[in-house]
Amino acid sequence: MTDSTIKPNPFKRQWVEIREDVLSAVERVGEHADYIMGPELLAFESAFAMRQDRGFAVGCGNGLDAIEIALRALGISVGDRVITTPFSAFATTLAIIRAGGVPVFVDVNSHGAIDLEQAAECIEADPGIRYCVPVHLYGMPIEMQTLQELKSRYSIAVVEDCSQAVGASFSGKPVGSASSIAAYSFYPTKNLGALGDAGAITTDDETLAGRCRQLRDYGQSEKYRHDRLGMNSRLDELHAGILNSAILPRLNPWIARRGEIAERYIGSIRHPSVETFTLPAAALAAWHLFPVRVDARKREQFLHYLHDEGILASVHYPVLIPDQAALKDGVDASTWRKLDTASQFASEEVSLPIHPFLVDEEIDRVCRKINEWSP
Repeated sequence: MTDSTIKPNPFKRQWVEIREDVLSAVERVGEHADYIMGPELLAFESAFAMRQDRGFAVGCGNGLDAIEIALRALGISVGDRVITTPFSAFATTLAIIRAGGVPVFVDVNSHGAIDLEQAAECIEADPGIRYCVPVHLYGMPIEMQTLQELKSRYSIAVVEDCSQAVGASFSGKPVGSASSIAAYSFYPTKNLGALGDAGAITTDDETLAGRCRQLRDYGQSEKYRHDRLGMNSRLDELHAGILNSAILPRLNPWIARRGEIAERYIGSIRHPSVETFTLPAAALAAWHLFPVRVDARKREQFLHYLHDEGILASVHYPVLIPDQAALKDGVDASTWRKLDTASQFASEEVSLPIHPFLVDEEIDRVCRKINEWSP
């Protein structure tokens, strides 16, 4: 790897911009010395709730815990069936299982997100399904109105997994607003990324927010009063302070830059074996990742070619969740019909570098090298 290597996440460049604000946040935390559940967390929760147009935000340890806590706050019981996507990070399904739920997998649509029409058919065929965990994959928003209609028509509880989509919206509605509760990851690679693991939950329901606060803190309603069997998943003061002071104020211009890079890719990649995505007019993507589809027979060659050219492309996600070894023994999970489209995505998807600190010359180089590729 050389200095000219195009990385998916050039964090060292980001550090140059955020360094002073990060160090100021650390200094602040050191001065008030309230390291857990202090003023930095409260300030970030307030700012993030406002950013997502929700009444409440509850910081927690990571995105996995956020989904589990949200499901438990909604009252999920052991054995409850939860409809979800087979094509995402494993954490989405792991959270369902840890909460006691049984994942039921539905195929994806042409953008890789859960197919809501198939989800409706699945719910009609299996009235025991009472929960749904859709994912706004790659930062591309699911059709929010359709998701709301699914929720209302079948009276199911929805937890939106917005881990990859902070800043995305559909018809002007931000992700997380089509359900009573939503979960977020602030893993460093995310659009709103901490300098380590972090996450949050948003809701307009004060009761749900209160349950989430208890569940993240051992189930305590007050010190030494444990009303629920909770967990230790608190967003610490350092991460909260850094997110609020150094990252959140820059989120809008960073997302705008991701959009510019995506437009450049879409407008410049002209290779018959590399397919970019076309979004609905109402969709505003946050472009956490920039996926393209490449013939499955040529994908490995394509990846090796890009790496040899100093372009660190990658794959999200090569193995469907129901095909993971962890679900083979002792885990009750099922699929609704065949997962043909999801399987295609798993064999064809390639993620090109996209990050607000990539420069135009690098993006042009990626496009040029792709167009020069001779499979």
